[in-house]
Amino acid sequence: MSKAYEFLKECGSFFVLTMNGDYPAGRPFGAVMEVGEDLYLSTNDFNQAHKQLRADGHVQIIAKRPDSMEWIRITGIATECRDKALRQKMYEETPILQKHHASAEAEHFLMFKVTVENVEMK
Repeated sequence: MSKAYEFLKECGSFFVLTMNGDYPAGRPFGAVMEVGEDLYLSTNDFNQAHKQLRADGHVQIIAKRPDSMEWIRITGIATECRDKALRQKMYEETPILQKHHASAEAEHFLMFKVTVENVEMK
């Protein structure tokens, strides 16, 4: 488990910033998984996040520990992931998803792989 993934899991929730035209758009996320050196995020098709990720994969993930001034900023490129085995793994490892989707094959369940380019931690 990487230090970045461990940090995100400890925080519980984090912010994902996408590009909305010329401006960044941020929103809270809670579902994350790590496979190899890549992170995986889950969202649905009811929001703008998936549209922005599909249009421009540049993404930042930001989190801060609530009990300290420690923070993380992860920069990477997101691409949609349709791999059934990885979707099932994410669904099983991330209980919050089971509250929102009946299965890993649910119509509105989307997943994005983030190829990490840079990690800053303070």
